[in-house]
Amino acid sequence: MGKVIAIANQKGGVGKTTTAINLAASLAVLEQRVLIVDADPQANATSGSGFDTKNIKTSIYECLIDDVNPANIILNSEIEGFDLIPSSIDLVGAEIEMLNQPKREMILKKVIEQVRDNYDFILIDCSPSLGLITVNSLTAADSVIIPVQCEYFALEGLGKLLNTIKIIQNRLNSMLEIEGFLLTMYDSRLRLSNQVMDEVKKHFQQMVFETIIQRNIKLGEAPSFGKPAILYDADSKGAINHLNLARELLQKNEKTRIKSAEKIIE
Repeated sequence: MGKVIAIANQKGGVGKTTTAINLAASLAVLEQRVLIVDADPQANATSGSGFDTKNIKTSIYECLIDDVNPANIILNSEIEGFDLIPSSIDLVGAEIEMLNQPKREMILKKVIEQVRDNYDFILIDCSPSLGLITVNSLTAADSVIIPVQCEYFALEGLGKLLNTIKIIQNRLNSMLEIEGFLLTMYDSRLRLSNQVMDEVKKHFQQMVFETIIQRNIKLGEAPSFGKPAILYDADSKGAINHLNLARELLQKNEKTRIKSAEKIIE
């Protein structure tokens, strides 16, 4: 049975989708079977994985609203073992349509359970909000990765997200854990980046991933070509950072025999 990990932060522009695409690609390269569930109406995880959103006829929206079997709409990416359930702009209206449904917070969980056994990891790319779709994502997940950008206002709003997670743990999903805080957009030349890194590590200590995602041009360019960084430029810092993140995630979940001293690629 695969582990379901939501990638969430209600603050936009922190690297949720970049993390989802590149972590999925890196895990697939490390011979894991990975599925991204694009739960954001902007569908950036869909386009960034190499699919034209204009050609998407059926998406996660139909699974949530019309009870379509997710196995029938899964798309295979360029990387073997890396699959995607696409999103579409229709998802904007899904929250309103779900309001009157019984156990509305559990709908996405039921969708994912239908394909869970086919994957080692299922990553849910959440929208930058704390609406019903994100609540569904956190209810369906075993854990959550929280990207935190190394910029001003980085910690702003984190309290609200952590409070939401606590409410979901108490009422909907007692098994939900924080997989870790992931520092993104780090620039070692900037004093601010180092200050934010120190502050996050001081607040959350062992809950912060050792791997830090550095600010990288190739990482920013890759989505416009519909490719993960590892396909766009495998030698780039962005690709190497995410491969290290994948190795660290496997290590944390005891899915690899790689020793700590060997898990970082120089």
